[in-house]
Amino acid sequence: MQYYGMDALVRIISHLAFIYLAFWGLRAVRLDTLFRSFNNRQIRLVMTLVAIILGYQASSFFLEVLALCRNLFYSFQ
Repeated sequence: MQYYGMDALVRIISHLAFIYLAFWGLRAVRLDTLFRSFNNRQIRLVMTLVAIILGYQASSFFLEVLALCRNLFYSFQ
């Protein structure tokens, strides 16, 4: 039962870390050139949503690779 708690904690931390990294990386992209009016709230909202999408997908990929490696090592034991 404790394994599921640790797994959930690792998943939450991984998702938040990758979302932060995606947001940090997106700050270098000039999204204001894609919008007609320079409404900062809309630009921030789009950046946040894109960061959540990218971060979640990257985190899911990372966690899936970890799970596959863990299953591979368990098959050799």
